[in-house]
Amino acid sequence: MSRLYAEYELETPLDLAHTADVIAGEQSSGTFLKIEGETDALKAAHGARVESIVELGRSDRPALPCKMKGEVYARGRITLSWPMENIGPSLPNTLATVAGNLFELREVSALRLLDVTFPGDFAKVYPGPKAGIAGTRTLAGVEKGPLIGTIIKPSVGLDAQATAALVKKLAEGGIDFIKDDELQANGPHCPLEVRVKAVMRVLNDHAERTGKKPMYAFNITGEIDEMKRGADLVRETGGTCVMVGIHSAGLPGVAALRRHTDLPIHGHRNGWGLFSRSPDIGISFIAWQKFWRIAGVDHLHVNGLRNKFSEDGASSIASAKECLTPLFDGDKDYTVMPVFSSGQSAEQIEDTYAALQSTDLIYCAGGGIMGHPQGVAGGIASLHEGWQAAVEGVSLDDYAKTHPALAAAIGMFRARLA
Repeated sequence: MSRLYAEYELETPLDLAHTADVIAGEQSSGTFLKIEGETDALKAAHGARVESIVELGRSDRPALPCKMKGEVYARGRITLSWPMENIGPSLPNTLATVAGNLFELREVSALRLLDVTFPGDFAKVYPGPKAGIAGTRTLAGVEKGPLIGTIIKPSVGLDAQATAALVKKLAEGGIDFIKDDELQANGPHCPLEVRVKAVMRVLNDHAERTGKKPMYAFNITGEIDEMKRGADLVRETGGTCVMVGIHSAGLPGVAALRRHTDLPIHGHRNGWGLFSRSPDIGISFIAWQKFWRIAGVDHLHVNGLRNKFSEDGASSIASAKECLTPLFDGDKDYTVMPVFSSGQSAEQIEDTYAALQSTDLIYCAGGGIMGHPQGVAGGIASLHEGWQAAVEGVSLDDYAKTHPALAAAIGMFRARLA
C-alpha cells in the first residue's frame, strides 16, 4: 500500500513525541478519548504514523500564543505518513489531511508544513501541466534564454483599448510575455471579452507582420464555468495563455480548468504571504507548489532577488529550483516555468543566473521596463542584454560599456535596489 508523507517543523510545550502522536491522531483515526469502533486493527490500518522526530532546540517562551503553558518549548522536525486508502489521489482531501485541523491544536506553539511527498497514484489521476517549459517556449516563440515579460500597469483603470495600445508598444519593443495584473480580471471598466478581443487583434496583426506572437496571460479568475468560458474565448481568438489567481480559484477550480483547456495556465500566487511570511506557522513553498503543479499549472510565481516584498532572494531561488525539479518518474515530470517578478530589472539578472544556473524561466519586470529612461523598447532591450551577458559569463558592467540600454538600466535601478 502506498503512503503519503509530510514533514513539519513543530514547537510544543510538551514532549515532541507526545505532540507528534496527537497530530497523527487528529489527522487520521484518533479522538481525545478511545471510543467504540476505534480498534487496534483499525488504527494500525488507517492511523497516521510518526515516521521520525529530530529535536532542533528549546526555548523558554512560545513562538505563537499557546493555550497550554510550559516551562520549556521544544522544537523539532517531525515526519508523518498516511495510507493512501484513507485519502485516495485527491488534492483537496490531501490538503485537508496534511494542513487541516492541526495548526490550531492546543499542544502546538508553532507548526509549519515543510514538504509533502506524493506517491505516483496522483500522476495517474491528475494530468499536471499541459505545456510546461517546452510547450511554453514553443507557443511564445522563444527557443532558448528566458522569456522576457511584463505586467500591464496601471493595475486597473485602463480600458480595453488603452490596454491594447500598450500591448502594441510592448510587442513592437520585442517583449516575449505579457500578463494581466492579478487585480484585472472581468470588471465592468475593462470586461474580459472586450479586452481579449482588443489585445488579440494587436497580437495577431503583429504575428502576421513579424512571425512572432508574444504570449499574453489573460486573467480569467472567476467561478469555474466562468473560467472555462474565458479559456475558450482566449483560444478562439488566437490567444496562447490564461492566468488564474490560484488561491482564489482553489485546487478543484484549477484542476477543472486544466481538464477543460490545453492552454498554458499561468499560476499567480497572490495571497501567498498569508501562508509563508511567518517561520512559525503556515506552509513552505516547497510543499505548496507541488499541489498546484499536480493540479495543472504551467507557470508559478517565485518572487525574485532584491524584490519589493519580505521574502529573501535565497528563498526565491530555492523556489525556482523546485519548479524545475521533477515530481514523478516517467514520461511527464510535472516541471513548470518559474516566474521571477516583483521589483525586477536588469540589475538583478547577473546574480539570478549565477544562483539558478538556468534560463528556463519567465523574467517579468514592470517598472524595470516601463520606467526605463529609454522607454519601453529600451527597458525590454536592457533585459535581453542583461541575460545575454549573464549566459556568456560577462559582467553586467563590462557588457553595458557597449550596450546603452543595459547601461541606462544599471544607472537607474542599481542605486534604488542597494
